[in-house]
Amino acid sequence: MPTVTPQALTRTVQEFLSQAAGAVVLENGSLAFDLAQSKYSISGEYNRCLLHLWSAERNAVRRVLDAEIKNGTLRLAVQKLGQARPSKLEICRERDRRTPTARRVARSAYEQKLRHTLDRHFPDYRVARLTTGVDLEKSFGPVYTRGLIRQGRTAFAVLGVNAQETQASIDAALTFGILWLDVCRRARGANTLVEGLKMFVPAGTSSLVRERIANLNREAAKWSLFELDERHDALAEIDCADRGNVATRLMRATDDEAARTRFRESIARVQAVLPNCEIAVLSAAEIAFRWRGLEFARAGAAVVPGTFLSAEEIVFGVGAEERVLELRNDDEFTALAHCLRDTRHPYGPRQHPLWRMRPERWLESLVVGDVSVVDGRLEPSCRYSQVPAFSAADRAMIDVLTTTRAGRLAVVELKADEDIHLPLQGLDYWARVEWHHGRGEFPRFGYFEGRELSEEKPLLFLVAPALHVHPSTDTLLRYFSPEIEWEFVGIDERWREGVKVVFRKRPQDRRAPAFQLPIAT
Repeated sequence: MPTVTPQALTRTVQEFLSQAAGAVVLENGSLAFDLAQSKYSISGEYNRCLLHLWSAERNAVRRVLDAEIKNGTLRLAVQKLGQARPSKLEICRERDRRTPTARRVARSAYEQKLRHTLDRHFPDYRVARLTTGVDLEKSFGPVYTRGLIRQGRTAFAVLGVNAQETQASIDAALTFGILWLDVCRRARGANTLVEGLKMFVPAGTSSLVRERIANLNREAAKWSLFELDERHDALAEIDCADRGNVATRLMRATDDEAARTRFRESIARVQAVLPNCEIAVLSAAEIAFRWRGLEFARAGAAVVPGTFLSAEEIVFGVGAEERVLELRNDDEFTALAHCLRDTRHPYGPRQHPLWRMRPERWLESLVVGDVSVVDGRLEPSCRYSQVPAFSAADRAMIDVLTTTRAGRLAVVELKADEDIHLPLQGLDYWARVEWHHGRGEFPRFGYFEGRELSEEKPLLFLVAPALHVHPSTDTLLRYFSPEIEWEFVGIDERWREGVKVVFRKRPQDRRAPAFQLPIAT
């Protein structure tokens, strides 16, 4: 058998990780790192392949002895430093690590559990249908159990998700619940009224779904949310009526000028290699360097070894990969920066990984440069990008937060590719901005200094290329609360050459559509 060289191992690991931004790392079967929230570096020096992984909670260095890619998983034989016995490390692109058979068994069992729950807790209704079947034409996969319960001429759409699915799937359930409600309404005859939707999620997981339901149109449908404890067969209804109860917190705005002054040496060093790169202030202690939205370096404060002093430190890399910039790897940093410059431009090689990476961040960099391209009412000199939007359920970033020239807040959510979840993600951010605005927190936390903000509720702009709008978008937007003033902005597909609006869509009727039983003929 040929000997696997450290250089070959290094290439294998680097190539796999460069295409696995949201992967999870398992060590001996247990979750060790989530690369969506962790960093890594790979070294092939001294005839060894070393993989360094770290996060806010832990740090690990492993010597890679062997590598195999199978079914979307990179399986590594590794060795801890100071230990002779190798162990197993797996890097999985799929966050749901169950086998297809295990998924089918869990979903089939849940279907029976949900049927039993509906029979027991809604005895006046008959379960007319329940399925986990795939219907790609209507965007339904096997993750969600869908059904209908009937009582005479009235009915409710039903959608449930079992406790073994990922939290991301649970959070996304409302998107498919709305679509399923719409399908049921269109499929029923003239003598049946589908009044609304009853959703079932695992115990303790309803926070984000509840916040979303709170901002839907209550005149268009009756919305009900339940937490189902599968182990104890317990059902609890969740109150979604309180729109003011949003679990979110706002981070204080950073003094950009002070941060740029603090890191002026790092800025000068990076700009000497890549002039005109974007500089984003992340916090008072850290700044990022980007090229057309793609981050390739960061500068922060690091402790000088053997002292209590701190000094500027630059780390570089694309995605979760990161290494400290030193004299010995200065050529690698320069090569990365020049490769970005030569490939990541509107007419660059489209198949190159650096050209294809993070298209939404590329689009965001163009919109932030002149937000008025989205709408002429928006103020170009008054905008923030990547504003942290914390909630009890997740930590996300608002693409662009700005105001109109009249001082009304506006949330801009961007998608460069087709995404079924665009409307409800925009709704999330709108709700959090509206909550903080209603409490006067933006001025108190240092945002929009010297500018008087209107008391009106924020505007919501959803932006995507015209030919990459998911077919379900119209359906989802129809169920938004009429209090949310939204606008869908379709842009030219060649947006990398410059953002140009090709169509706009607004609610046709601000009044809430009532639902009523059709008159039989």
